[in-house]
Amino acid sequence: MKFTLPLLLVACSDAFTVPTLPSTVHSRSVPLYSLKGDASSGPQTGVKRKYLKKVAKTVAAGSMVIPQAAFAAATKTEPTLHTGQKIAKAVSNALPCLPQTGVLALISAMPVVELRGAIPVGLWMGLPLSTVFPLAIVGNMAPIIPMLLLLKSEPVQKLFAPLLTRAESKAGSIINAPADKQWAALALFVGIPLPGTGAWTGALAAFVLGMPLLTSLTAIFAGVVSAGVIMSAITLSGKKGGIAALAALFGYAGTKILGGSKKQDFLEATPYYDQSTVPVNTYKNKSPFTGKVVSTKRIVGPKATGETCHIIIGHEGKMPYWEGQSYGVIPPGTREKDGKPHSVRLYSIASSRYGDDMTGNTASLCVRRATYWCPELKADDPAKAGICSNFLCDTSPGDEVKMTGPSGKVMLMPEEDPKTDLIMVATGTGIAPYRGFIRRLFEEDTPARAAYSGEAWLFLGVANSDALLYDDEWQSAIAKPTVNGGKLRLDYALSREATNKKGGKMYIQDKVEEYADEVFTKLDTGAHIYFCGLKGMMPGIQDMLKEVCTNKGIDYDEWLAGLKKNKQWHVEVY
Repeated sequence: MKFTLPLLLVACSDAFTVPTLPSTVHSRSVPLYSLKGDASSGPQTGVKRKYLKKVAKTVAAGSMVIPQAAFAAATKTEPTLHTGQKIAKAVSNALPCLPQTGVLALISAMPVVELRGAIPVGLWMGLPLSTVFPLAIVGNMAPIIPMLLLLKSEPVQKLFAPLLTRAESKAGSIINAPADKQWAALALFVGIPLPGTGAWTGALAAFVLGMPLLTSLTAIFAGVVSAGVIMSAITLSGKKGGIAALAALFGYAGTKILGGSKKQDFLEATPYYDQSTVPVNTYKNKSPFTGKVVSTKRIVGPKATGETCHIIIGHEGKMPYWEGQSYGVIPPGTREKDGKPHSVRLYSIASSRYGDDMTGNTASLCVRRATYWCPELKADDPAKAGICSNFLCDTSPGDEVKMTGPSGKVMLMPEEDPKTDLIMVATGTGIAPYRGFIRRLFEEDTPARAAYSGEAWLFLGVANSDALLYDDEWQSAIAKPTVNGGKLRLDYALSREATNKKGGKMYIQDKVEEYADEVFTKLDTGAHIYFCGLKGMMPGIQDMLKEVCTNKGIDYDEWLAGLKKNKQWHVEVY
């Protein structure tokens, strides 16, 4: 990426430009930010006119933000004040008892100034860099912790909604980074002074991404320190110093984001397709494992029919699983009818065995909040809400979750023959196991991906476009065929936005029926077909398949029995 200092610092509008330096800095006997020089007042102790002019020149020439006219103004007795200086002056006038260090710390905390504006302002005030640097860092970080904590409140989220939306649009570099690289991506986002970056925007972006509090804070702190080094280098060493600091930051971040990725092979069987070692029921109902939530994020749009969340849970590597398996979750509390603990609920795991962070220490669940609309109340009846789904969707990072499993082998992938086509049919959160399949085959550096040469065909049925799940991941996988020609194919059935051939709503069985000939041909040549979602999906699908068989002169019962005998038929409904 071609990255020049002018482009970098043009981003820092008035608030972030390096301010011009006055020819003299006055003592506290006159207003701190007086625009007129007064020889009788004398220069501030320890600060000489010659030094100030030198700093002004290096700041102006090195940063390339202040044009020549601005530099000329810097050497006059009535310089043009920039936003950071104006704010500092206003604060000093409003709080005359506040020392210069307090003024600097206060303006560092303001989103319109932040550290990158505070460092040059501090030098303009005549403070030494050894004081300016730590004060600007502390000031910039001070509001970040309370802001991240307050954002857990729904009223605060609503208040910040426009800013959160803007932060999400600005933070594409973080969102698109692999989960295990997001710390470095966030630090880089905060550390490089581009338009719309910085600690405040970084904190909002971290919240949108559901990053854990400690992870967010350490990454933002690293970015703030990096930004401080860059601004100090620009101010004191000019263009060369700024470029050197930027190069160092890019070099370090590059090794963290682009380099050193761990090959996904440390959780493989030998050979990788051998299913004799699949873990089952490592933890049972009477002695569940207590995992901790890493993040909980809503993953559907505002017009979706209901709320669906992606929840990442840490299991410390103690609950290994394979793609297609399920975890049990025991919600906290007891049942009203008998006071006994709640029973376990099963959820298909929505990640590969390596987890979203590629470490093998986490698992993801895709959960739709179960609610019941009461026609009499004309509102959701909380008494009939799904206990476990609401518990999971309401979790925050650090919350504990009691889990059992992993369980099930019916949805495992047949990896022994890499030419095998996969036909994956899902409604709603039934997409979960297929996300694990697709990540393993197209996103991760696994032996399965290296060998795969078949076609993975995904059918997903949801109500509307806002209810689509993980579409960005599917599009990414489509663009990444395997080295042996393996590819992902995608078809959506949007019941409220599309119609079937009969003019009715487009349900999942209608979309599959559109490709009936191709689907049957693939099954006849060894493809495996999977169904996952609400149990109500199966009658419609089976009726459609029976009708297709009748039209083709095939005995449906014999055809289905043959698929089951060959282990080509996989069903997991709830």
